Amino acid sequence: MTTYLRHKILLAMCAVALIAMADDGPKTTAYNFLNVPSSSHVYGLGGHNLTIIDDDINLVEQNPALLGPEYDHQVGINYMRYIGETNFAGLRYGQGVSEHGAVAVGIQYFGYGNLQGADIDGTKTGTFSASDIAFNVTYSHDISDRFRGGITLKYLYSKYEDYTAGAVAADLGVNYYDPDHEFSASLVAKNLGGQVKKFNEYKDNLPWDIQVGMSKMLGHAPVRLHLTAYELTRWKSPYYKIEDVNNPNSGLIKKESFGSNLLRHLVFGVDVLPTENLYLGIGYNYRTRTDMATYKRDFMSGLSVGGGLKVRAFAIGAAFARPHNGATTFMFNFNTSIGELLK
Repeated sequence: MTTYLRHKILLAMCAVALIAMADDGPKTTAYNFLNVPSSSHVYGLGGHNLTIIDDDINLVEQNPALLGPEYDHQVGINYMRYIGETNFAGLRYGQGVSEHGAVAVGIQYFGYGNLQGADIDGTKTGTFSASDIAFNVTYSHDISDRFRGGITLKYLYSKYEDYTAGAVAADLGVNYYDPDHEFSASLVAKNLGGQVKKFNEYKDNLPWDIQVGMSKMLGHAPVRLHLTAYELTRWKSPYYKIEDVNNPNSGLIKKESFGSNLLRHLVFGVDVLPTENLYLGIGYNYRTRTDMATYKRDFMSGLSVGGGLKVRAFAIGAAFARPHNGATTFMFNFNTSIGELLK
């Protein structure tokens, strides 16, 4: 691919992003568990990535266009120890259906532990559990030798105490990959859909989003750079910080500028790939760091690190992040190819 064509692809994706960001209205959503990645590779690179080309079916959750026949009979398992007592886990299986198509099915569970209940007067009524489950089916097909498109259909089920709700959603994605220059670019529309069963009379909105991204190997060096833009359905993204850090009871200051708005839409990541079976990654998410401005954040806020190793038919990955000094999160991935095991 020529440099001219690569620039055309990036400009087209940026145009879509700018159109989407024209809406600066309020954006209140539920089902925000859909924004939690199921890939430790992605989590180690900042939590959002649409363009990693790797032998890992866990990546398909970020972009259905990353699925392909190369994931035939591959199984992926993920687990995350999130903030507090929350635990997330999931399973995904992929299979090729033709020379240029593939399908995958998966389930993702989000458990929030035991919560304290209370009535309208504040009287405690005991503990209860809360959880969300996402069932998904993904299909992808090669549009050409370098373009691939995909769609993921999801059914979302929520149960909080005795209350239940359900929703349907879809992700639409396209990926361009140039193996000669090891360049990948993607455009994804996420969580398009709505509720089919409400908790009450109020209708909750899904966190729909448009995202773009790119990944590029740095010449002949074993380094891969990633840039992902997300939350592109609005431009303005203010945050708040304590007026006096030495006085926790002081008021909050609203922070918003062009540079801040821009950075709060971007995630930066770097992979070091010493061999084809090993990677080490680090990511920076400015939104995560600034969202923690009213908490006890530290140097690690906004940063995440991860790594992965493949041995024969097995691959493992792990990632770590600490949004603030009172919360440590850890994610673990495992995947294997049943076909390779049977050889």
